[in-house]
Parts: sequence; C-alpha cells; structure tokens
Amino acid sequence: MNVFRILGDLSHLLAMILLLGKIWRSKCCAGISGKSQILFALVFTTRYLDLFTNFISIYNTVMKVVFLLCAYVTVYMIYGKFRKTFDSENDTFRLEFLLVPVIGLSFLENYSFTPLEILWTFSIYLESVAILPQLFMISKTGEAETITTHYLFFLGLYRALYLANWIRRYQTENFYDQIAVVSGVVQTIFYCDFFYLYVTKVLKGKKLSLPMPI
Repeated sequence: MNVFRILGDLSHLLAMILLLGKIWRSKCCAGISGKSQILFALVFTTRYLDLFTNFISIYNTVMKVVFLLCAYVTVYMIYGKFRKTFDSENDTFRLEFLLVPVIGLSFLENYSFTPLEILWTFSIYLESVAILPQLFMISKTGEAETITTHYLFFLGLYRALYLANWIRRYQTENFYDQIAVVSGVVQTIFYCDFFYLYVTKVLKGKKLSLPMPI
C-alpha cells in the first residue's frame, strides 16, 4: 500500500458514489451508459472471486464488497428502478466488439492457465475498455451533464493514480505487473481527450459539449 494506491481507490469510490447520487437525487439515468455499467459490474465480479479464497486485509475486503455493491446497485437503478428514464436509443455501443477480443486475449495472454487467473486477466483487459460505451454515448449525443463529467473525471483520475502506484511499487518493491500496467496505460489514454475538455470547459462552469456527429 502507498499513498497513490489509497488515493486511487478513494477516487474510484468517489466516482461511483457521485454517479449513484446523481441517479438517486434526480430519479433519472439519462446520459448514463447502462452498457458501461454492466461491463464494470462484470469487471468487479470476475476480479473479486478471490473474496472466497484469499484474505489480504480488512481494507481490501471492504473495498471489494463496496465496489461490487455499488456496481450492481447502479445497474439495478438503470435497468430496473429508473428504466423509463434510460436513454437506450443513444446507448448503442456493440458490446460484442469488446467482449470477444477481451475473452480471446485473456486466454492467450495470462500468468497462469487456471480459471481464477484467466477471469482476473479478463477483468483487467475489460476494465481498460469498459468506459468506451459511455464515451461513445457522449460523442453521439454531443454533450454530458456536469455531474456525469465529474464521474468520468474521478474515474480517469483513479487510473492515473494507479499508474503512479505501479511506478512507486517498481521503485520500492521491484514489482512490475505487465498486464495491469499496459491495460492501465491504454485505459488512461482513452481519458486524455476528456481530461482536456474537463479542464477547459467544465472547471470553468461551461457544459461539456462536443460537435454532433454527421
């Protein structure tokens, strides 16, 4: 554990709380990609199967349980409680374009050909692209609500902080996880353009808007 890991976890948790709070207060999930949330729930499910086999620390266990609960509550609110407000017409990203290559890569590139290890590897690869349906939805509608942009910012910040965490661990522990690092870099790259728009528009009180696709 180091400060970057802790800050990354807190940023991740804050992102999920912001999203849940937005949906609950407004009783509306317009502008939120249900497909991205399904992918994140799948990420946590396949990654945290070791909850039943491996105890690391109370902190680790509590965070895993909280992330799982937040992910599934979010999915329930989008497709269950507030499904009438869900913008399915714009949440049209084809999930098979992500799932098929991620599944294939998980079998080809992993540290150990065992069920738990393959599922863990699958979760790492999937997390790196799980935000794409949300970014696709924003590009399709041309805009995003301020609270949704805050959610995306803290989600991206979590990944950036984890990159710093891996650098720190390499310096202090000589630890290097190639699969996690490469996937984290890919995921952070997806957020770079959004970070620029967030700083230049949202932080100045403007609504994040994009040119509408032709």
